[in-house]
Amino acid sequence: MSFSQLKKTPPKVLVGLFCFLFLILSFSGGYFIGESRAARKLVPAGEVRVTGQGSVSSALEKDIDFKNFWDIWNLSKEKFYKQPVSDKDLYYGALKGLVSGLKDPYSVYFDPEEAKRFMEDLNASFVGIGAQIGIKEEKLTIVAPLEDSPAEKAGLEPGDWIVTIDKTETSGMSVEEAVSKIRGEEGTEVVLQISRKGLEALKEIKIIRQKITVDSVKWKIEEGNIMVISISTFNGDTSSLFNAAVQESLAKNVKGIILDLRSDPGGLLTVAVDVASAWVGYDSVVSEKGKNLENTFKGVTSPRLSGIPTVVLVDGGSASASEIVAGALQDYGFAKLVGETTFGKGSVQDYQDLPDGSALKITIAEWYTPKGRNINKTGIEPDIKIALDVEAYKKNEHDNQKQTARDVLLGTYKPTGATSSAANKK
Repeated sequence: MSFSQLKKTPPKVLVGLFCFLFLILSFSGGYFIGESRAARKLVPAGEVRVTGQGSVSSALEKDIDFKNFWDIWNLSKEKFYKQPVSDKDLYYGALKGLVSGLKDPYSVYFDPEEAKRFMEDLNASFVGIGAQIGIKEEKLTIVAPLEDSPAEKAGLEPGDWIVTIDKTETSGMSVEEAVSKIRGEEGTEVVLQISRKGLEALKEIKIIRQKITVDSVKWKIEEGNIMVISISTFNGDTSSLFNAAVQESLAKNVKGIILDLRSDPGGLLTVAVDVASAWVGYDSVVSEKGKNLENTFKGVTSPRLSGIPTVVLVDGGSASASEIVAGALQDYGFAKLVGETTFGKGSVQDYQDLPDGSALKITIAEWYTPKGRNINKTGIEPDIKIALDVEAYKKNEHDNQKQTARDVLLGTYKPTGATSSAANKK
């Protein structure tokens, strides 16, 4: 069971950035933990166009005959039993297949309708089940359900492997394909069959789609004059809300800060950099490296919180932007990490609009912490590794992970067993 499933929270305000299903991680918005869409210019329409085998043969490997493409095209048009066959369907299907040949779950071609829906999800309200999904160990996996979402209430947990969606097997399915199947009209039902560690049999979970609301930042001063700042996603309103939490922390002269990133699946790179800046100042927060690409993103504000002892709470649902912040604070020694190993989403996607309204989201790089750690697929190890005691929390709402963080800040922490130090030194 995820930590977010156990928390009780006040009503949330609606924001319109993520599709929960997020479509991917971090993975949404002007930055896909990468560069803005405006940062890369497309080749004007018509300058590059495949008109036949002859126009591309010089660029192809010797054992590839592009004539086969047109043969398959024509045979599909002529022989498929349901007629007529749409040229547009074949065309967009071919482009999807082309990108799937990269064998990267985060590189996806969107046809015009899918691209339009994707951007609507980034800029308006949306209907869904309220869970971020990703690919882990080549399986369609729940990264984290959103607090109080239909997904959470139905019992989905981080790490659940989605085996089928309405009886359709997910093997080989991309995140975006899964999203298109899980989405639907408000009030309708989707049935997921999931596999979960500790369960011998597959579990069927029925979820009613609803309008999803998100409150990205909450904060509260708790016992011992310790500020607890919880970030559920890194989206459009996070920076302003986080800044308000920072101002209150400074005004109240808090003794310590607990930054709760548990079950936070990520969001906008710019926001992650902004949040980390409160501790690291103008130093490097994250870098990205790819083919002919190497960028370093530095902090953008003064280090207002650098002098306040800080602990960051993380778990297996902490991904992407959450990992960027946690990794930077751990690298510089501004915070201890408490909890469980993070998700391990360390790749960078670029989003490009195309002239016909379609779009390409493609992995262009991997990102690295300030000390050069690549956490893709491995995640970040906390300094103090401790699992949430679910039974204790359910009985009396005792959060042993938060209590451990509090003990660290107050200097009363005493290890009760084997702990894990930051081990991702690559």
